[in-house]
Amino acid sequence: MANINHPPSKYMLNLLHVLPAFAEGEDENVINSLVEINAGTINKYEFITETGTLQLDRVGYSSLAYPFSYGAIPCTWDEDDDMLDTVIVNVTEQFVPGSLVKLRVIGVIKFVDGGEVDDKIVAVVHDDKRQDHVTDIDQLGEYWKKETQHYLEYYKHLKKPGTCEVGGFYGVEEALKTIRECEERYKTEYLPKFQD
Repeated sequence: MANINHPPSKYMLNLLHVLPAFAEGEDENVINSLVEINAGTINKYEFITETGTLQLDRVGYSSLAYPFSYGAIPCTWDEDDDMLDTVIVNVTEQFVPGSLVKLRVIGVIKFVDGGEVDDKIVAVVHDDKRQDHVTDIDQLGEYWKKETQHYLEYYKHLKKPGTCEVGGFYGVEEALKTIRECEERYKTEYLPKFQD
C-alpha cells in the first residue's frame, strides 16, 4: 500500500496542497507529480487548484495530439498562476488520470504562453527500470526537441496564432532551480491568499 506522510482524515485531501514538490526519502531530483493528460489525446485536462478535481479544460483546437503525458507538481506556483507543469516522456503504459507518480527530473523547457512564463519540467518515471539510463534531456535527442517545440508552438495556433514560444531546452540544474523558485512562489504568493 502506498502512503503519504499525513495523518488520517475523514475528508478527502487535496494532494496539490498536501504533498511536497520533492518526493521524500528519494534523490534530490525526484519529484511528485499528479497526472492530468496522457499522450495521444487532444483533450486538455487540468486540476482545479482549490479542490484538486480534474476537469476538462478544453478540447484541443487542432488535430495535434499531446506527444507526451502531462502533469502538475504539488506545492509549486509558476508565473502563469498555475502549478508548475511536468512533461512526462518515454511512458511505457498510459497512466490513470489523477494518479500520483514519482518522476526523475531530466530537464526543463522554458516556455512562454500568451506573454506568461509557463515552464515545463521534463521527467521520466522514477520507478520504471526502462528509464534508469535517462538522466538528461539531451539523451532524448534533437528530433524529440524539434517535435516538442513544434507541438508547443502550434497546438494553440488555430485559436491564438503566434502566442506560444519555446525559449530553449535546459538540463537538470536549471530544472531544479525552476522547481525551487516555484516552491518559494507558492509559499509567498499563493498560500497567503488562502490563509486566515
